[in-house]
Amino acid sequence: MNRTRIPAPLLAALGLGMASPAMAGFVEDSKASLELRNHYLNRDFRQSGAPQAKAEEWAQGFTARFESGFTEGDIGVGLDAIGELGIKLDSSRDRRGTGLLPFGPASGEPLDEFSELGLAAKLRASKSVLRLGTLQPVLPVVIYNDTRLLSATFQGGMLTSQEIDGLTLNGGRLTRANLRDSSGRDDIGYGAASSDAFDFAGGSYAIGPQLAVSYYYGKLEDIYRQHFVGLVHTQPLGGGFNLRSDLRYFDSREDGQERAGEIDNRNFNGMLSLSHGGHRVSAAWQRMSGDSAFPFLNGGDPYSVNLVTFNTFTRAEEDAWQLRYDYDFAALGIPGLTLMTRYVDGRNARTATGDHGEEWERDTDIAYVVQSGPLKGVNLRWRNVTFRSGNGLTTDLDENRLILGYTLALW
Repeated sequence: MNRTRIPAPLLAALGLGMASPAMAGFVEDSKASLELRNHYLNRDFRQSGAPQAKAEEWAQGFTARFESGFTEGDIGVGLDAIGELGIKLDSSRDRRGTGLLPFGPASGEPLDEFSELGLAAKLRASKSVLRLGTLQPVLPVVIYNDTRLLSATFQGGMLTSQEIDGLTLNGGRLTRANLRDSSGRDDIGYGAASSDAFDFAGGSYAIGPQLAVSYYYGKLEDIYRQHFVGLVHTQPLGGGFNLRSDLRYFDSREDGQERAGEIDNRNFNGMLSLSHGGHRVSAAWQRMSGDSAFPFLNGGDPYSVNLVTFNTFTRAEEDAWQLRYDYDFAALGIPGLTLMTRYVDGRNARTATGDHGEEWERDTDIAYVVQSGPLKGVNLRWRNVTFRSGNGLTTDLDENRLILGYTLALW
């Protein structure tokens, strides 16, 4: 879609007129978009004696994003902004809990709407950028959640440096979190435990066009500290076949006052993917060792190959394997249509009763993005989930999600 010019009266109203040459990059390199996401989720709890027979909600989300360029000079200044609004279309007290909508703590009724506004100032010097304010990091030790109506955000500061070719360094501190179904900003934390800050540092290095390695360290003060080492390798095999290897290892321990209790977890997980044409077949393995589950920030997701639609398979001592198949129908002359199906099986998970819990999940995603015409860019996704568990793990459910989305580039 072609970008439209920003009207001069609007620039003048914002105090960003072109009279100052230093502001040229701030305006000319800026971009803004509006994402619309309509999300329906139906979760049917299958086990007998469940406190809630089903969770079913339907809502409309709006996410506006603005990213400025940088002012000219040795140190450039910029500003990013995100505004999120969620509106209830259908829900009730007895069908809440899908993660789409917040509900009142006293009444238990889902709220009609919720929203957030976040700003981040940014400074650029050479090939390094410092951001202060609302952040959405995507790093092994902290990944913001974006699987429901609105995405989660964090508050803090983050420095990204790319001064050396092939090397990307990141470091910073987060102090607050805005969850995906909340308008408030909570203290950064893990589970029911809260902390003053989460500090992180590390980077990735591309050894060549086919091999990259990474290391990160994160510390949630007085709760846990975590080391991560990763490797990603791609290898053309000839005949149109390509092999991708993604290996990840975490070592997590308690920190300081141990507000979440003892944390002792080693998490090795990896995935091998073979692709050819529109086909991709993947196999994954995950091994947990230690006395506790794998820790990750509230408002975030675990960086694991077995993070799937419903479950994370990150319980203490759990072993899990996955088989996955993806197909892009562009290979058959139907661009925009894709299919994903996978099965994950978890065994030996430690339960409260000391049993070796078992769980499995089967997911199917069918998605289509309109390629032309007045609806170009509109995307529709159907997600189907079956989850079962046993030996001390009691969650069973069938789930369907329908997601209709569109992102409009404003300029």
